[in-house]
Amino acid sequence: MSRRFSAPVVLPCDPACSVIRDGIVEVTDGRITYCGPAQQAPASDAPVTALPGILVPGLVNAHAHSPMTLLRGMGGDLPLLRWLNEVIWPAEAKLRAEDVRAGMLLGSLEMLHNGVTTSAEMYFHAEEMAEAVLTTGARVVLGGPIIDLPGLDWRRMIAGTEKWIDAEGLVFGPGDRIELSYAAHSAYMLPPEALRLTAESAAARGALVQIHVAEAPNEDEKQRAEFGSVPKLLDRVGLLDGRVVAAHAVHLSDEDIALFAAKGVGVAHCPGSNAKLASGFARLKDLRAASVAVGLGTDGPASNDDLDLWEEVQLSAMLARLSTKDSTALSAADALLLATRGGAEALGRTDIGALEAGRWADMVHIDTDDFAFAAGLDVPDEQLLANLVWASGSRRVQDVWVAGDQVIKDGEPTRADRAKALASAKEAAARLMG
Repeated sequence: MSRRFSAPVVLPCDPACSVIRDGIVEVTDGRITYCGPAQQAPASDAPVTALPGILVPGLVNAHAHSPMTLLRGMGGDLPLLRWLNEVIWPAEAKLRAEDVRAGMLLGSLEMLHNGVTTSAEMYFHAEEMAEAVLTTGARVVLGGPIIDLPGLDWRRMIAGTEKWIDAEGLVFGPGDRIELSYAAHSAYMLPPEALRLTAESAAARGALVQIHVAEAPNEDEKQRAEFGSVPKLLDRVGLLDGRVVAAHAVHLSDEDIALFAAKGVGVAHCPGSNAKLASGFARLKDLRAASVAVGLGTDGPASNDDLDLWEEVQLSAMLARLSTKDSTALSAADALLLATRGGAEALGRTDIGALEAGRWADMVHIDTDDFAFAAGLDVPDEQLLANLVWASGSRRVQDVWVAGDQVIKDGEPTRADRAKALASAKEAAARLMG
């Protein structure tokens, strides 16, 4: 089936962050076949959905632990390592598979409500997470964690990922909604042998590896003393030779950044979580100058504490400007691209993150009947982008499509019951905190 979407403004999120006036997006079988001005659109008898406002690509959350909606607000005033050891890991030890499904279902609905169509997830009970995402109609890059903790066997975790990929394939589900990955927690929570075996297993299957890198200044003292830095360790064991997204990547040297650039490593920048946990300022300007692919991540909703990537768009620009004392360090257009095209590039995906022919029709309609757009849409492009990024954000998300299927209509989910999802999550959270 084909359908045509029209809007006064379409932002395809191409590298130039173009603004298309009186735009058309045509979709056939869930993929975009045309995006451009209406006057240049090919002849078509496809039904037309006329949208007021702005049409943008679905946002890509490059790093999240969304089932932690159940743990939101717990230990919120602690630094990273105390927060993990004293609060989060003890609570997670009580998790059941059905708890994770409830938390992921709620998190997926929260993200869709905010215009986030894809998230890269690292969490336990990954099969239940996949079921939750298929229920909401969102898209996910999914990995069950590989971690060395009492009672957990990292070798079995690697084997479990291998078995799942070999059985289902890397990508499956309607509209290719599920991509499987390897989720190695970090260099400080895994021995080098585990990192090496993860790298080999992922490379054999062409799979992405998600891993936390250099988030807090004191997390990897042992690895820095022995190898020079975590990126150097990851390179030595071969993990940087495949597809990799490094989450946080706050404490990097010039050598580390150059290594990431040379190896094509993507970075998931999480400014909100980094700020809340006082982890530090990631070197966003330097990463971009080195042509490292950078996307934005919310991290978990217990360390952020929401799943609103529009907030990360604003924070990425504000903190980049503040840390460099340069008000031009990141423009509104640059920040928007980090949350869309940049996130896709960081994950090694060319089928999402932009409104371009051949990509999946993951789209978000922004309602502009709002104070943020009091000057209207007939303003210079730079001003329009500024109003969208700085003044509007997630509160004006009206409708969302994934692979051409409408999953949010007039602000409400079309495939899952929001009230029931909230009730299930509340019940699970009460048990965990009891």
